Amino acid sequence: MESIILFAPLVGALICGFGWRMMGEQAGQVIATALLFFSALLSWVVFLGFDGETRQIELLRWIQSGSLDTFWAIRLDRLTATMMIVITSVSALVHLYSFGYMAHDENWKSGEHYKARFFAYLSFFTFAMLMLVTADNLVQMFFGWEGVGVASYLLIGFYYRKSSANAAAIKAFVVNRVGDFGFALGICALFFLTDSINFDVIFANGAQLSETSVRFLWADWNAANMIGVLLFIGAMGKSAQLILHTWLPDAMEGPTPVSALIHAATMVTAGVFLVCRMSPIFEFAPAATAFIVVLGATTAFFAATVGLVQNDIKRVIAYSTCSQLGYMFVAAGSGVYSVAMFHLLTHAFFKAMLFLGAGAVIHAMHHEQDMRNYGGLRHKIPLTFWAMMIGTLAITGVGIPLTHIGFAGFLSKDAVIESAFAGGSMYAFWMLVIAAAMTSFYSWRLMFLTFFGTPRGDKHTHDHAHDAPMTMLIPLGALALGAVFSGMVWYNSFFGDHARVMQFFGIETVAEMGADVAGHGATEAGHGTTDQATAEHAAAKPGVGAIYMGVDNHVLEDAHHVPTWVKVSPFVAMLGGLILSWVFYIARPDLPGRLAAQQRPLYLFLLNKWYFDEIYDAIFVRPAMALGRFFWKKGDGVVIDGTLNGVAMGVIPWLTRLAGRAQSGYLFHYAFAMVLGMALLITWMTLGGGAE
Repeated sequence: MESIILFAPLVGALICGFGWRMMGEQAGQVIATALLFFSALLSWVVFLGFDGETRQIELLRWIQSGSLDTFWAIRLDRLTATMMIVITSVSALVHLYSFGYMAHDENWKSGEHYKARFFAYLSFFTFAMLMLVTADNLVQMFFGWEGVGVASYLLIGFYYRKSSANAAAIKAFVVNRVGDFGFALGICALFFLTDSINFDVIFANGAQLSETSVRFLWADWNAANMIGVLLFIGAMGKSAQLILHTWLPDAMEGPTPVSALIHAATMVTAGVFLVCRMSPIFEFAPAATAFIVVLGATTAFFAATVGLVQNDIKRVIAYSTCSQLGYMFVAAGSGVYSVAMFHLLTHAFFKAMLFLGAGAVIHAMHHEQDMRNYGGLRHKIPLTFWAMMIGTLAITGVGIPLTHIGFAGFLSKDAVIESAFAGGSMYAFWMLVIAAAMTSFYSWRLMFLTFFGTPRGDKHTHDHAHDAPMTMLIPLGALALGAVFSGMVWYNSFFGDHARVMQFFGIETVAEMGADVAGHGATEAGHGTTDQATAEHAAAKPGVGAIYMGVDNHVLEDAHHVPTWVKVSPFVAMLGGLILSWVFYIARPDLPGRLAAQQRPLYLFLLNKWYFDEIYDAIFVRPAMALGRFFWKKGDGVVIDGTLNGVAMGVIPWLTRLAGRAQSGYLFHYAFAMVLGMALLITWMTLGGGAE
């Protein structure tokens, strides 16, 4: 069953990408979509029926070289099962949604067969993402990691006639390569230190790595911390964290279904999954996890500030994604990996719905994306309005305080904030609370500008706006169910009492392998050490739980006992953002313009995204282009064309003419040349002593 889940999208991609000429474009799309729905159905069967015990499903022997001996295998645990339902469910709904969205796409000439290519790219992306999350070793994960990068490049640059789309695709590819280089270094370091790329062996050596020093560049580094930072650099690229975040907003150049698939639920969550998967290493890397918490909280705050003033409806949601990913990393860095996965799960439903809802609005407004040209659309597209309303209630965190009743984001976001407080990082706690207030403000700003007030922009477009076809509305309805109920249904499993979470994620198998594998030595010696027998036992008996929370990690338990004011702070922040947004865009719509004029430098600072693109352009892009011009004009033009080619053009023809004269056609000339050559050879051998 697991093999079918993994390979069904690949089969769909091959059929749709190469077989549509024989069966027709429509048939190729239908087959690819049907295979995704079948894969999604099986994923839910696996998730709901999973017993918590980790197991490996070997597909074939993959790499065998020296001490490196690894299989291509599916690692099935709670992390994998959770990611599979997220990936396949969202992808299947995006496939269905794309039938309606791409049917009358104005970016292409009529008659061009682009739909089959689009569906093939979507299916290939899904396969690569499944390869990533089902990997049983680091090289297999890296294979899926890079496959996702290739697929995202193809999807972001799908409108290849648009120069902005090409630039965005290249930008995403290049920025992600920076992070991927860190990930690759982390893999190499782990293989160098553990002589393995298999997860079970690596996890068993987590404590030993914490006692190992590695000489790297200019200093000695703690191995666990160094590896943790390198792996997180890879996560920063894929999950668009601060510094490596600049590709995410530009990626909105791709079709809206791509935004929902890549930037809401799948590709951008790969970094969060990586940190959770490598939890047995991060549990012994306190410096790395502290870095993750600080950067995640800073990213949440940064992206929220930028989202306050964006006018493109998709860019607002894109920066919201960036901000919410920061929440997930704060939870993972705090050691409550189950909470990070909880927010990942709920976020997938409501953020995918917001992106697809935005696509329905754009579809209704004939591809107009500037919210300043919307207004009063709730009566024109009522079904889309209610879908977007549910998504907004979920992302802003609407629910009943101090209860487990509320929309998905209410429960998962509160769990993250409470975990940050319990983890002792007041910086992260306050950054997340402030970001929650700003999230509420810009989310309701989007709703008020789009659906309320008086119509703005083109009157003809507004008058003819109508709800999307059913192929676009059905996915919105399905995602709405997840946005409403997923938090309440899985709250106890992901953020309940410690024993419940341990059981749900199968972490009790760690104890069976010898006092928590990596924490074995910590409980006896007071610091992280592990004996060879424990490591060998862990390697011999696969089944390390989906995540590992060390014996000294009490954040999950402490998060349930934080003060009441901490528990209600996200709700108060949400309420403050809602009220302020209502005042600005409903009660006093003149205030935003006046405030922007009064605070012009701050407004431009946020509108230009803290000038990160301009800074990178000045530091990296322009010097690189200047260096390229130097090598082109001075190296290629002056040295190669001016000197080497000049000499060659003089010497080579002269030698050619000289050789041509030797070919006279007279026999006595050739005989004379042979005698002369023999005389020279005998003379050289005599003088050189070769004739002795």
